[in-house]
Amino acid sequence: MDRALENSNTTPNKHLLGIGLDCEDGHKRITQAEDFSIIGGSEETHDCMTETLCKTFEDLKSTGKNLNTVESEQLTDLIHKNMPQ
Repeated sequence: MDRALENSNTTPNKHLLGIGLDCEDGHKRITQAEDFSIIGGSEETHDCMTETLCKTFEDLKSTGKNLNTVESEQLTDLIHKNMPQ
């Protein structure tokens, strides 16, 4: 085992992954950001997921939190709040 990895006390950064399963037009949609990736979906679904996560991360930033510091319940609440109606 590599000693650098063995002695590492850092926690890996968290990352959200969104997967859309409703694509019927043959397009391969991929959106990547520092804290999330969105793969697949119809254009509408992909755009909806992207908008939701962008707004969620804006809210997190305004509270001084990120994926590594936010509690699961708070993140879930923010995602639901930011989903387009």
